[in-house]
Amino acid sequence: MPTPSQQIPVIVLAGFLGSGKTTLLNHLLRASRGTRIGAVVNDFGSIEIDAMTVAGQLGDSTVSLGNGCLCCAVDASELDLYLDKLTQPSARLDVIVIEASGLAEPQELVRMLLASENERIVYGGLVEVIDAAEYDATREKHPEIDRHLTVADLVVLNKTDRVSVRELARIRQSLGTAAAVTGASYGRIDPDLLFERKPLTERVGQLSFEDLCADEDDHQHADHLHTAYESVDFTARAPMDPRRLMDFLDSRPEGLYRIKGFVDFGAADPRNRYAVHAVGRFLRFYPEPWPRGAERLTQLVLIGSGVDADKLRTELDECRTAGPQDAPAEHSMWGVLRYVQSEPETGQSEPESD
Repeated sequence: MPTPSQQIPVIVLAGFLGSGKTTLLNHLLRASRGTRIGAVVNDFGSIEIDAMTVAGQLGDSTVSLGNGCLCCAVDASELDLYLDKLTQPSARLDVIVIEASGLAEPQELVRMLLASENERIVYGGLVEVIDAAEYDATREKHPEIDRHLTVADLVVLNKTDRVSVRELARIRQSLGTAAAVTGASYGRIDPDLLFERKPLTERVGQLSFEDLCADEDDHQHADHLHTAYESVDFTARAPMDPRRLMDFLDSRPEGLYRIKGFVDFGAADPRNRYAVHAVGRFLRFYPEPWPRGAERLTQLVLIGSGVDADKLRTELDECRTAGPQDAPAEHSMWGVLRYVQSEPETGQSEPESD
């Protein structure tokens, strides 16, 4: 089974008509820097990206967007087919973003991704985009928004420039979601919240179009606080106790959106380190042999909105073992192994972790 670093995260971008999904996707493509994005778009008629509009006129197709990114126009029945095409090594994509139709049921797309037999993908989260200026009207017209919010991993309150600070606070209070919430104007969120951006290769001579866009986006981010999230690093040289770590993960706080890194469980499994990938309530571990000569450390990065960084570090510190006398109990790895995906030939089912 490939590790998260070898798999392509697939992010579902959902929201009702007019919420700003396409604007956000457009921003991600412009601000991707060295990252190659596969954009799977349903509801092609209103796409604003020029190359995508051409693709839409051609019908079901795949088109290059000129910056190493690709775009497909598909319906749900074709999703597996296009994911298979986009995850071929020849496509060299780093992340795939599925822009759902404004009238789609996003949880159906999430179920399809979690049930997919494509080993080259990993679930990257459900991002629900909400028009802050039209929030009450949207809720009245589409009461199912409450259901969508319960399965969202990240909520982007878009068009925050059109509402007052007091109104924005009221909307945040009424969302009633455990998901991380971040504000945005014109769909501008930091792509680092969703995926890893590769550094641009060094160039000599003229700036590329992508360089110019990057400079523009950097300037815009310097002027406006479009994101409100925090990244917390954690390193431990003592092994982690499996049961304590699972207690932490099972009770992770609201607003904690992503967890990634490697875990050393010491004597509980001395042969392997465990890559961990969590987004929202989705969790997966990937055991792999320790690289020869590698220092045995636990190294984690936690990303969220409105999280208490000091509290997170303290809780993780309490998951460490205190020495040989604090060896993990027998069968302590069972909780971890529930989230190790079985190989297809075993016929075992995955735990429901979304």
